[in-house]
Amino acid sequence: MKLPLEGITVIDLSMLLPGPLCSMYLGDMGAEVIKIENPRAADGSRYMVAEKNGIPGLFLLLNRNKKSITLNLKRRESSEIFFKLLEKADILLEGFRPGTLDEMGYGYEVLKEKFPRLIYCGISGYGEEGSLRDFAGHDGNYLALSGVLEQMGSIDSPSMAGAQFADIGGGSLMALNSILLALYQREKTKLGQKIIISMMESSLQFLTLYAGLYVSTKTPPERGNEILSGKLPNYNIYKIQGGRFVFLGALEERFFRTFLRHIGKENLLEDIPITEKNYQRWKEILIHYFAGQNLESLKPLFENTECCLTPIRNLEEIFADEEFRKKKLIFEMKHPKYGSILQLGSPFPNLRGQENRLPPPEHGEHTEEILKSLGFSNSKIQNFKKNKII
Repeated sequence: MKLPLEGITVIDLSMLLPGPLCSMYLGDMGAEVIKIENPRAADGSRYMVAEKNGIPGLFLLLNRNKKSITLNLKRRESSEIFFKLLEKADILLEGFRPGTLDEMGYGYEVLKEKFPRLIYCGISGYGEEGSLRDFAGHDGNYLALSGVLEQMGSIDSPSMAGAQFADIGGGSLMALNSILLALYQREKTKLGQKIIISMMESSLQFLTLYAGLYVSTKTPPERGNEILSGKLPNYNIYKIQGGRFVFLGALEERFFRTFLRHIGKENLLEDIPITEKNYQRWKEILIHYFAGQNLESLKPLFENTECCLTPIRNLEEIFADEEFRKKKLIFEMKHPKYGSILQLGSPFPNLRGQENRLPPPEHGEHTEEILKSLGFSNSKIQNFKKNKII
């Protein structure tokens, strides 16, 4: 089966999480992704959260289906190679602060004159316009300023998100959607375009439900005390034995009745109806009930299709899930250096099972191969090495 982006070439200058995840998805879709790293400063994810045996787990989860070359873009002599790469490229992806490539002489205004069909996508914290343009930041900063963090946590305090909602949802996935849209538009116009993704601004979309509440009531939602954030006893987190937790999502009355029937407490609804004045009472009843349960005793409820009760699982359980593996949501890929490595399958069902093509590359692994394909001679390549261009 031909993959949808076969014939598309991506030049990826991004590092760490948002950009590399986006370009990996493009690679999963069949694009040729060429990852450019500085010869003496590799992508930091190659060293982050590495195992004791040196296996760079984060890098390996973000960089399959890519080739890697080294190129020092800070040297003006790099332009000979960079422009050759862009001659056959469809997409340029970068994750620098706004203006960085302009300072190097590779800004969009320069590139679009040479390569009018090029789609240029930059992912940054705050975009290239506005007072925050040059500020450093991370996922928590973007969630804080977009208002998302205010809705995370309890009534007493916001809580750090844990998962990288701004980086992935506001960065990787928003960039991916924008790039695919630009590719489709290019089919009509024959021209590329510039896309600048602000992870902070894109994170606003996570507030759609609460924004709707605000528009209706003109009152800011109360953190930890809205219908989907802790107010309801039948839509909440409860602690069980063994230091574990479960989530009860019996939002509709019929599901809550079913749950209560299976734990022998449906009769309590006659004296304690589910009304706002009784929410705390019901929470106390359920806290007491769950405190006496464990994962094994709750298994019949987990398996009941109408109870809406689920265990809160950890990553060890996720990676061991047989159904996830059967569906290829989790799979293993062979790596020439690290052996069998775990991978998260594509989130796109129509691609799943076709991602196992190129293992994550070593730093600069394909430099000579790609330069030769661009027409550079062996002597020229050796000269690039001597002058620290590659």
